Amino acid sequence: MNTAIFLQQAGGGSMLSFWIMMIAIFAIMWFFMIRPQQKRQKEIRNFQNSLQEGSKVVTGGGIYGTVKRVDLTTNVIEIEIARGIVISVDKGSVFADNTDLAMQNRQK
Repeated sequence: MNTAIFLQQAGGGSMLSFWIMMIAIFAIMWFFMIRPQQKRQKEIRNFQNSLQEGSKVVTGGGIYGTVKRVDLTTNVIEIEIARGIVISVDKGSVFADNTDLAMQNRQK
């Protein structure tokens, strides 16, 4: 009989512990998944807004090239992918080309 009363009292406390655990899980997910992703997106957006002629970039499709012209009114960037071959892409699909950084790290 005492066991039944104890289990009933413990059941009321489990709802509070459930909510505390859910909040803790959400906080952990926020700090380890959502927040770093937002920082990464902000860095990419800052790079895209600071593009200049001569910057080495890679498109979302994997095409490497050098920025030749940036049109801020239409958000279109012209990229030279080979000598004399220029393509136009949307500014949102251009990312930093980090191959030079990787080569410098290997040489160290």
